Amino acid sequence: MRYSVFIVLVFSSAIAAAFGAEAPRVDSSTLTGKVMVGYQGWFNAEGDGAKRGYNHWTKGGARPAPGNVRVDLWPDLSEFPANERFPTDLRHADGTPAEVFSSYRRPTVLRHFAWMQEHGIDGVFVQRFINSLSRGTSLAANNAVLENIRAGARQHGRVYALMYDLSSLAPGKADVLIDDWKKLVRETRLTADPAYLRHRGKPLLALWGCGFKDDDKPRPSLEDWRKIITFLKDDQQGRGLAVMLGVPSFWRTQTRDSVADPALLELIQLADVISPWTPGRYRTPEAASTHAITVWQPDLAWCRERNLDFLPVAFPGFSWHNMKPDAPLNAIPRLQGRFFWSQITAAKRAGADMLYVAMFDEVDEGTAIFKVTNAPPVGEGVQFATYEDLPSDHYLRLTGLAGRVIRGDLAAVDELPIPTPASK
Repeated sequence: MRYSVFIVLVFSSAIAAAFGAEAPRVDSSTLTGKVMVGYQGWFNAEGDGAKRGYNHWTKGGARPAPGNVRVDLWPDLSEFPANERFPTDLRHADGTPAEVFSSYRRPTVLRHFAWMQEHGIDGVFVQRFINSLSRGTSLAANNAVLENIRAGARQHGRVYALMYDLSSLAPGKADVLIDDWKKLVRETRLTADPAYLRHRGKPLLALWGCGFKDDDKPRPSLEDWRKIITFLKDDQQGRGLAVMLGVPSFWRTQTRDSVADPALLELIQLADVISPWTPGRYRTPEAASTHAITVWQPDLAWCRERNLDFLPVAFPGFSWHNMKPDAPLNAIPRLQGRFFWSQITAAKRAGADMLYVAMFDEVDEGTAIFKVTNAPPVGEGVQFATYEDLPSDHYLRLTGLAGRVIRGDLAAVDELPIPTPASK
């Protein structure tokens, strides 16, 4: 009898696989125990259908060529078919043409989610930039990428949640976000999607950019933030969302990157999850460990006293030389993953039970964890960072293992869990 049941189960699994059944799902009921990655999805190429040129690959969207590239890492397209590759005027050292991808193409996004599934990465925060909502082609492209992500999460059993970046929202314009969210929910039924991440029993919406100090840039006032959060959490009107706030690293002490205003701490307590932004705030494994002890631990204690969840951010390195030529290449070195891993273990030791990795696909500022080539384009005026001759999936593997550390299935030890030439 048991043998017959086994045969039926195997046969059923084979049928499901043959007909493209959905993969086993990541639990979408809570952020706790998850490692989420940021997904920019802002890359376009001429001919992809979005009519945005080579958006984010180059300055001004022109065809990539020596002198106009704005990314510091080059994607590994060895798994991509011809219809997902787009030409450039750059070449690799072996003379082959360098090519790029477009996030507008659904098969490309589905492949990214297949990589997440393969490496055990739970899901993504989908970036939605407030300044793109007023531009027709940008908004259409963002909406298309969002639908691609929904398809990827569904097909590969991952979860996702929307993250609004409000850093460019003008003061007094809170209704821009409110109106966009109303329309999204009405037209897409986003939060009813089984793959949409929930937390504390409610759909989770992330809002990034609250309380940052920036003397050169107008930002939403704290009253604007209060209006937005109050609207989103209003159960009476059927929204009832859980809200994650992306805040400065030093929000609690209100120093360095944070505004100094007691109202910020009052505002933060309206949220459900707090996520301090750390890229660029430290540059070595030792500094990351110190930050966890001196900043994250008291932050987390403050949050727990007020029934708030704490979502620290880890990033693999940083480089924006091609965007800002005066900046050095590899400004924050990756150290073959040791810098990234030091933040993961430090977060766990500090008491974190969730983690946000910035970013999955951001080759612009050299924070990407997806597959990148160690043989980028070469030539005069061309310079790129690499993964230091490590396999292109090195950081995907580390991110998947980060989930095991956060959930307590893998010890938070300093030694990298994946051998590298430096550790052999």
